Amino acid sequence: MEVPSRSSSEIPQSRYTAIIVSVVIFLLLTSGVLITSIYNSLKIRDLRAGTALSANLRSDIPRLTQEIYLLNIMRAQEQPTPALDLQVDKITQLTEQVDKVVTTLTEGGKVTIRSDEDVYKPSTQSDQVEYVQGTLNLWTPYKEEAISFVNAESAVEASDLENRFGQATQGIYDNATGLTDSISTENGNRAGFLRNLQIFGISFAIIYFIIFVLYFVRRLKASDEELISARRETQEIMETVSTGLFLLDKDLNIGQQYSRALTKIIGADKLAGENFANVLRGRISDKDLTTTRQFIEQLYNPRVKERLVDSLNPLHKVMLHDTSADQGTDSRFLDFKFSRVYENKEIARILVNVNDVSDAVYLEQRLEKESAQNDMQIEMLTTILNVNPKVINEFIANTKSHIDKMNNVLKNPGSSQFELEGKLNAIYREMHSLKGEASALKLHSFTKISSDAEDKLSALQNQGKLSGNDFLPLAVHLDELLSLSNTIETLGARINQGAPVPVSSVQSTTVPVTIDAPVVLAAATNPSVNRTLDSADSMDTGLSNRINAQDTSDAHLLPFYQNFVTEIAARQGKRVQLNGDSLSHVVIPAHLKKAVKDISIQLLRNAVVHGIEDINTRTAVGKPATGVINLELKNEGQNVIMTLQDDGQGINFESIRDKLVTMGRFSAEDASKIERNELLRQLFSSGFSTRDSADEDGGRGVGLDIIKAQVKEYDGKLNVNSEFGKMTRFVITLPAA
Repeated sequence: MEVPSRSSSEIPQSRYTAIIVSVVIFLLLTSGVLITSIYNSLKIRDLRAGTALSANLRSDIPRLTQEIYLLNIMRAQEQPTPALDLQVDKITQLTEQVDKVVTTLTEGGKVTIRSDEDVYKPSTQSDQVEYVQGTLNLWTPYKEEAISFVNAESAVEASDLENRFGQATQGIYDNATGLTDSISTENGNRAGFLRNLQIFGISFAIIYFIIFVLYFVRRLKASDEELISARRETQEIMETVSTGLFLLDKDLNIGQQYSRALTKIIGADKLAGENFANVLRGRISDKDLTTTRQFIEQLYNPRVKERLVDSLNPLHKVMLHDTSADQGTDSRFLDFKFSRVYENKEIARILVNVNDVSDAVYLEQRLEKESAQNDMQIEMLTTILNVNPKVINEFIANTKSHIDKMNNVLKNPGSSQFELEGKLNAIYREMHSLKGEASALKLHSFTKISSDAEDKLSALQNQGKLSGNDFLPLAVHLDELLSLSNTIETLGARINQGAPVPVSSVQSTTVPVTIDAPVVLAAATNPSVNRTLDSADSMDTGLSNRINAQDTSDAHLLPFYQNFVTEIAARQGKRVQLNGDSLSHVVIPAHLKKAVKDISIQLLRNAVVHGIEDINTRTAVGKPATGVINLELKNEGQNVIMTLQDDGQGINFESIRDKLVTMGRFSAEDASKIERNELLRQLFSSGFSTRDSADEDGGRGVGLDIIKAQVKEYDGKLNVNSEFGKMTRFVITLPAA
């Protein structure tokens, strides 16, 4: 919004206009007097130089004639040659000296007077021009005769010398005398004019001062009274308005005038002349403070539209922290509105209007929270209505099992870095498993809380040294997850009143188990060769909340897994088909249901994210655009065997080497020497991922770690077989007993 300047701001311009005009006139007249004085002083200096030249000419021309007569006498007396040569030199020097004077009078040039040096400019007055021209006309033949006489060797008659030099000498002397008189007259006139001009200038200055004191000071007094009246009115307005009003200059300094309400809203007593950034420092974040500086700079940029930049206002409903000691840490929400103030179409200042909108913001937050809760309940109801009740019941039971396990891990003391890292990895695996199942059910509230927790866990992994206090914030996330789990359980119970509700009140018990299960890995270059990866890890696993239901068919898992795969593929820009007919026939033992589901979810996500290529890559290498994943479950003797195979790009061992170097786990030289079975061991380690960035579906390096932990927990076996560019197959064997 453009705000024109007030009429009171125009008072200084109007009251100073007359003063400025009078001062300009005074300066112009003074400058005229000064310039005229300087001009006449320079002319007087030229006249002084002209007087000196004419005086030199009057003295030099008779001397030159006398020296010529003397040379003639010496020749008649036949004096020695050295004496004659000396006289010739004297005549030559005098000739050159007179010639230089005549030339300077005619053309101008430098004239030395005592120790000063003036520059003479030829006169433009007619009488002086006539004298100079007459001198030049007489001197030219005189100089030629003098040179001719000097070059001759014999004496001449005195009458001849008189005819040749006498008349010219008298003429040059008379012209020089006339020039001197004319210059003296002009010099006197100019000196008198300069004196009169100085008297006028002094008189004018005195008269101007008297007029200024009597007239302009009186006008200034009247204008000051008008300004005081306008300022009083402005002050009354500023004390009455209920919003905070103040002006900002380009340097973010607050103006002298601001509303009384501003001190209450901002929480500071003295604001006049304070820097706006200093007032906000410590009350808002440094990022918002920097953005505010840049925002106000753009407001002062005339090329930026005010409406456009207003949408970028960083202080719209901003939280202002109260740092005063008497008010504790109370905070309020303030809304700052910025408007340009123009003077003569130029942006002069920024008008800031501040309102305390805390009540409105709190109401808005409450409505948003209620809306979010409603959306969450609708999301949960949608899931309950569209998903097999058995899947929902399993999810609730698994969620509480994961939360119980994480609680138990948090309760276990740990002092050494090894123990704390073990706690961190165990919690990370449980949280990632919970997020995977929630993501499969499209429960975005669960997924969001789990992702936030994973971000904190990832930060803890990267910070290096751990302490027990680092785990305290995780309790908040666990509480939120448990609350959501209870909500969905209650909603499910109301809708499916006839369906059995899973037992959720059973207290979990922790049984310390040490597992050293072999993980068998097959190298890509030789699928028939198996290598054993012995795990040195020992962890306490809480085997709790098992669903003591009878073994029944798990046919409901196939559509659940297929929807899960389709959702991930869509987010990753891929097309994937999941085949798993065996799920409709196999019976999974009750105590393995959770493990099979956790492992299946992680394997499917890993296959879609890391295994199956995008459509363009597959078609470029001659593969069908749609990738295929085959999931097979079967009971074989005393074991349950899970096989998952995809027709994707396989395991890229060189990519694993490069990532190990990038993460700093190995040097480039050491990484090049690692065997493939050790590379697979690293692939299954906590926090390792070949992706450069993490998202909801992968990149955190936890999925394969979960699979390894589950296999270890149930004393199973893991076999990996991969052919680069063709396929990857996971075979997991879990004891049924």
